[in-house]
Amino acid sequence: RHACVAGMLIAGSLGLGILGYHVWGGLAWLDALVNASMILTGMGPVDPITSVAGKLFTSLYALFSGVAFLTIVAVLFAPVAHRFLHRFHLELGDGPAGTKPR
Repeated sequence: RHACVAGMLIAGSLGLGILGYHVWGGLAWLDALVNASMILTGMGPVDPITSVAGKLFTSLYALFSGVAFLTIVAVLFAPVAHRFLHRFHLELGDGPAGTKPR
């Protein structure tokens, strides 16, 4: 379930980037896909953007991509961290008889 949510976040973020690079960056669809993918993964832009609107979009998309990356990683690793914490969690009241949990 978490992988599906992460996949939808990736698809939505990538779609937003493709559309933005195509509309404001003036790139062809395939070039927009390459640029959006590279920015979303933190690799950096491939094609130079010359328009003012394209540069503004690229800046905002790069900031968005950083937050999106952290969110997607958190969604993917949340179940693992949750299971890990449950594995090593001591139940309240397992201490010596007569002691109260903190």
